[in-house]
Amino acid sequence: MGQDNCKPQPGDLIEIDRPLYQHWALYLGDGYVIHVTDEGASSVWLSSSSIHAARAKVKKDPLVEVVKSHKWRVNNKYDRCRTPFPVEEIIRRAELCIDREVPYNVLKSNCEHFVTMLRYGEGESRQVQNAAAGSAAVAVGSIILGVAAFVGMALSESASRR
Repeated sequence: MGQDNCKPQPGDLIEIDRPLYQHWALYLGDGYVIHVTDEGASSVWLSSSSIHAARAKVKKDPLVEVVKSHKWRVNNKYDRCRTPFPVEEIIRRAELCIDREVPYNVLKSNCEHFVTMLRYGEGESRQVQNAAAGSAAVAVGSIILGVAAFVGMALSESASRR
């Protein structure tokens, strides 16, 4: 079941590589995960892919069905800066959510926010933070290039007047 010899333990965060994003789930044990999926999705392949979804459903599914052929890993990366709840508490909190409808927002309340809330009591999504930082870097880079082009044109005009 595992990939790269990883054997998830109950309460572990599972990061699944999708073509344009990472989907996140929380391992419950016995081969099952809990994750947030688009309410109207016809399959778990579409899980958390809709930017426009405002509501989502919390599902308990076999890990192999959620992962499909994508790469995945156990990634409890926030353990370095946050203290996880005891495993029994994580699983209890997760099981209370199964089949419930929850708010969904790709930037503020996505699948990573959901599972980190279960594990740590606080939702966090580094992929959103990284995407925002990348967008800001592109914007700053574009401004710098624009200013450089403007200065270059001004210098060129000044030199041609001489």
